[in-house]
Amino acid sequence: MRNKHIQQYNGYAVQPSAHRLPDGSFSSNLLLECIDSARAEGRYSFYSLDYFKNEEQALQHSAQWARNWVDTRG
Repeated sequence: MRNKHIQQYNGYAVQPSAHRLPDGSFSSNLLLECIDSARAEGRYSFYSLDYFKNEEQALQHSAQWARNWVDTRG
């Protein structure tokens, strides 16, 4: 399942997503794109950051993980 809402955070477009797994849990995923860069090196994909019982928890985790990644990256 895909979250259609793209958020902006400190120069990045943040697109959290969740994928339902065969056991019914959800994988927390993330696409980050540097707003100032149209090139591929400004795009970061992260898969299976963690696993959750429902989609909303997975999406929230992806969004929080994105903020932490951007903040610690400098």
